[in-house]
Amino acid sequence: MYWIIFIGIMLVSWIVQWRFKSKFKKYSEMPLSSGMSGAEIAQKMLRDNGISDVQVISVEGQLTDHYNPANRTVNLSPDVYAGRSVAAAAVAAHECGHAVQHATAYSWLQFRSSMVPMVSVASKIVSWVLLLGVIMAASGNFYVLAIGVGALFLTTVFSFITLPVEFDASNRALAWLNTANITHSTEEHDGAKDALKWAAMTYVVAALSALVTLLYYASILFGGRRD
Repeated sequence: MYWIIFIGIMLVSWIVQWRFKSKFKKYSEMPLSSGMSGAEIAQKMLRDNGISDVQVISVEGQLTDHYNPANRTVNLSPDVYAGRSVAAAAVAAHECGHAVQHATAYSWLQFRSSMVPMVSVASKIVSWVLLLGVIMAASGNFYVLAIGVGALFLTTVFSFITLPVEFDASNRALAWLNTANITHSTEEHDGAKDALKWAAMTYVVAALSALVTLLYYASILFGGRRD
């Protein structure tokens, strides 16, 4: 049953990733009537929210856009930084949404940020610890597997805490794009909304995948202990 569910989620994940990339490509080819670049939009959104200590910079790669609270930078990929499309506007505003969350002490972002050090360690060791744990569990030693399940639990919780953070950033972005009159037409606004919806779906699938994996190893741990 686990493998059926796991394969199903992997298939859904592939479909969502493909759909997201195709949507991004579609809206990257839709010119923004305001003519603003992603960098200009990000800078304006930060100014409109009274944020003056966050820098907007360009980073290498595709779909590498992110907000870094440690050095207070909005990092935009070249296609978004220089792009003057609906997709560039949506992504730039979304990343600035995280900066606004940081500036306003959004509780879910604070909670997520507090988990980063632990999750960083857990994510580095979890695969090897689980592998060793399963091997040792065959001889009746479940202590290492328990550590692995604990580490996997942390990364799974982190995946689910990420969801409200991402959805809220998108909501802030769409609301600002509308009120700031960046997305002039209904078509532009709907395009930005659609692009961000599919981006959010990638996080949903990742969280579900993490949950299924956690339940699988937890069943080995607790099932073996009962035996």
